[in-house]
Amino acid sequence: MYYLLFKALLSAVIIVAISEIGKRSPGFAALVASLPLVSVLGMIWLWRDTEDTARLAAHSAATFWYVIPSLPMFLFIPWLLGKGVPFYGALAVGAALTIGLYFLMVLLLPKFGVSLAN
Repeated sequence: MYYLLFKALLSAVIIVAISEIGKRSPGFAALVASLPLVSVLGMIWLWRDTEDTARLAAHSAATFWYVIPSLPMFLFIPWLLGKGVPFYGALAVGAALTIGLYFLMVLLLPKFGVSLAN
């Protein structure tokens, strides 16, 4: 139970830190947010919990593929904001774009021999 609480608190601290850094330096906050901290922590915790190399390898490879469809959102949201779209509207459209790209990726990757469900 304490281990679960520790993981939740550490994750929350990272999110809060990025938010606070962003108030002073949006660029530096973006750098910190772009670091694969959550992915690395997830891999550390997965390894600590299972010590299963096949599971960890599958997790790491799937993370790579799932990052790709999320990247356009980070260009699309600022473009929408520049066009006068309110923040929550731009965020919703960006999230919808990402979800659509996830579905497209899940449909297309198996045609190229890539499996995300190991």
